[in-house]
Amino acid sequence: MLSIIIFFIIFIILIAIMGMYIEGIINYRDYKTSKFFDKIDNFIYKICSIDREEMSFKSYVIALLMTNLILFIIGFIILLIQGLIPIWNGTAAKGMSVSLAFNTAVSFITNTDLQHYSGVTQISNFSQMFVIITLMFTSAASGCAIAAGFIRTVAGKKKSLGNFYVDFTRFLTRVLLPGAFIIGIILIACGVPETLKSLVHFKTITGSVQTLALGPVAALEAIKHFGTNGGGFYAANSATPFANPSLISNYIEMFSMMILPGSFVVAFGRTIKNKKQSAIIIGALLILIVISFTVIYLSEAKGNPMLQKLGLSSAYSGSEGQELRFGVFGTSLFSTITTSFTTGSVNSALNAMNPMALFSCLGNMMLNTLFGGTGTGFLSIIMYVLLTVFICGLMVGRTPEFLGKKVEAKEIKLIALTILIHPILILFSTVFTLLSGIAEHSLVLHGFHGYSQVLYEFTSASANNGSLMGGYLNGSAYWNILTAIIMLIGRYVPIILLLAVGVSLAKKKAVPQTVGTFRTDNLIFGFMFLCIIMIIGALTFVPALAIGPVSEFLKFLP
Repeated sequence: MLSIIIFFIIFIILIAIMGMYIEGIINYRDYKTSKFFDKIDNFIYKICSIDREEMSFKSYVIALLMTNLILFIIGFIILLIQGLIPIWNGTAAKGMSVSLAFNTAVSFITNTDLQHYSGVTQISNFSQMFVIITLMFTSAASGCAIAAGFIRTVAGKKKSLGNFYVDFTRFLTRVLLPGAFIIGIILIACGVPETLKSLVHFKTITGSVQTLALGPVAALEAIKHFGTNGGGFYAANSATPFANPSLISNYIEMFSMMILPGSFVVAFGRTIKNKKQSAIIIGALLILIVISFTVIYLSEAKGNPMLQKLGLSSAYSGSEGQELRFGVFGTSLFSTITTSFTTGSVNSALNAMNPMALFSCLGNMMLNTLFGGTGTGFLSIIMYVLLTVFICGLMVGRTPEFLGKKVEAKEIKLIALTILIHPILILFSTVFTLLSGIAEHSLVLHGFHGYSQVLYEFTSASANNGSLMGGYLNGSAYWNILTAIIMLIGRYVPIILLLAVGVSLAKKKAVPQTVGTFRTDNLIFGFMFLCIIMIIGALTFVPALAIGPVSEFLKFLP
């Protein structure tokens, strides 16, 4: 109890400080290092011929899509021909198949980082740096730019979203590069390797030779967590000692995942000059995160019932799939954060988790609004805020208003469509994969656990999370192409719809606040906000969860 309280107090302190900095970037405020970064930004604008004029909604969306398309094409080509690139390929990694290269490039431009490849055997250090790490930076910068434009419009600062290229550049140079550099140095001090060598040979105490795969691990791990990416250098991700050596590095990686998504909520409150608004939202979301952590922790601490039937004690059976360096607490907290902040990094084997722990992890991704990923998660939060305002306004017989702007049919239709996209992508894909027999050909397990494996794959792809249960063959053309399509739709369609909501609100005339104005910065609103998230999530996904993790849990009851 004390550990979790201290952990979240530190989290609040970090996002309060970072939120001030983010708010300055969003609203173009000057601070001590502004002149230094302005020189770098102006140089980039010049060589890239960037026009800093404000964009229309259409131009902004085109800039977002074209930038990501160009990055996708470059990454896709490099992954296809990496076997022909002689430098930094000590493992002799060959070029990926077309479907795998397509899936990987899509995965990393969408900030999902779903990995259908094996970390050190199927990808060279050259590709790790110039595809994986590069796209981790650019996908996070895209999310930050989108959130910045959205905050300015919803807050009424501007009627347009601004300039995508300017925000993209500013967040890349002022936040992501410096932040990842600092985190990377700390991880190196903790023992995470950073080298251009691919393979290192050691002589063991028994006289045999052991080969270890190394590379720019610290650089990748830093932006992997700071940018809420999640794709690991190694197949075992942050369960590997080279990627996560100790309890200290484990906590650093967890805080790194949380700081940017939380900071955007703080920056929003500061932008609208109402810190209580941010506090209410953060408080409600933290309650859901604590509930999720409690479910995972109690489930994992109980031990594996199947192993207990074989005579193993609870103390040992609960360690299956976990790194003993972190234990049940470290594993449970990491799993909660990675699925709440849609990072996708893991420090344990999710496939070995107990059913109710999987229930909670799936639930976090299905809600897809517990802070969410870098930048884009904030859009989902405000989506539920607007929905809460609309429902509460109807309950009290008033026209719903948020920040002095009326929330009307147009905005709610766009929000409803955004909410529907997520379950459609997940549930239709799961049903088709199971009924078509493709799941069986992929060696997915039979029964409730096998169903959960398929459900988890598509939930992770749709939520742009990237974590995997694993335990089956998901590297075929079917899984590669379908999950890539889901990632693309799950990333860009909600962004475009919610940006349209922001622009629509910005163009409306402000309504003066009166005594009867529905307040959105008090405990009543926070409670309603919490209830709306849980009710919509329950109505949409509980039946699907009941077939998988819940049924598997009931199966093992005495």
